[in-house]
Amino acid sequence: MRALSRFGRSSSRARVAEYRAFDEENTRLSPLSNATIRRKTRRARLREDERAGMALRVFASRCARGAARVSSARAFATSPSTTADEPPTTADEASTSSTHRGEAKTASFGYVEVDAREKESLVRGVFERVAPSYDVMNDLMSAGVHRLWKDYFVSKVGVFAGMTHLDVAGGTGDIAFRVLRALQRVEREAELDGQVLDANTRGKVVVSDINPAMLREGMKRATQRGLNQEQLTWLEGNAEKLPVEDESVDVYTIAFGLRNVTDTRAAIADAYRCLKPGGKYMILEFSHVENEILKQVYDFYSFNVIPKLGELVARDRGSYQYLVESIRKFPPQEKLKSMMRDVGFKHVSHENLTGGMVAVHTGYKTKDRI
Repeated sequence: MRALSRFGRSSSRARVAEYRAFDEENTRLSPLSNATIRRKTRRARLREDERAGMALRVFASRCARGAARVSSARAFATSPSTTADEPPTTADEASTSSTHRGEAKTASFGYVEVDAREKESLVRGVFERVAPSYDVMNDLMSAGVHRLWKDYFVSKVGVFAGMTHLDVAGGTGDIAFRVLRALQRVEREAELDGQVLDANTRGKVVVSDINPAMLREGMKRATQRGLNQEQLTWLEGNAEKLPVEDESVDVYTIAFGLRNVTDTRAAIADAYRCLKPGGKYMILEFSHVENEILKQVYDFYSFNVIPKLGELVARDRGSYQYLVESIRKFPPQEKLKSMMRDVGFKHVSHENLTGGMVAVHTGYKTKDRI
């Protein structure tokens, strides 16, 4: 087998070719020898899976077989060929989230390049599988720190009475519920101060997600928590082209979801379209650690611990292997700021949290794009 580079970043296509060649060789052996080798091979491949993250490739092909327009053969066939000495494309090189190679448009699904039209189905499969254990895994992976990140993020929203808030890729409601509670508190205070609010003038929170399973999970959680949902709306939609009217939203948030869209630039441009002049765009996303020592610790934890947690707790190693790989493929802080400016956002800034493991990016849609 080809030697694997650090954290198992070897070529999917090369590995598949090796497995096929190995299987062809086995067919020429006697039945007894063949059975013996199969047993040894299974054990070897299990060890290889844990070290190199082969589960993600297996998962990708499994998702592809289940989607109407996806096949595992095409996913591997369209993967660019690399060697163990050639690391995957960097986030800078993949900043647009999808690229043209010849005439075929591709997108990254972790470290695997797939047809851009397939990524949506593959990501949908990831979140259908993780939805039931989403909260538990978030707590385990971050030791509960994700709650502090989200609390801080919402504290920067600037909630006000009568606002329309759109939270995208927010199916389970983590951000939306926080914003809703803040909105209802602000509006109660406004009424005490004499402001008259009715069904037409009260604010609302819209939760959008491309995945119905995540939305169902969020609705269930809202009911379990006894939230007043008169000001809460659920919307299924793709972040690249949401079914939302132009210039109808005061604040647009997307937390831990932008890296999962097929075309990052298209999603940012659509956010600009949705916002009213003066509207605020906020991104909370895993980012790139700047301290080299912390980065090494973080990488070791990400590639060796998180997928194992997914395997033990959620019975799904592949989805969490995709998670850690998708973070590395996402544009770094300055590149993301540049992409926001390119579509028209002004006063763009970012703030690193926990040494850059996570970053908050903010931009505003001004009345004049000039």
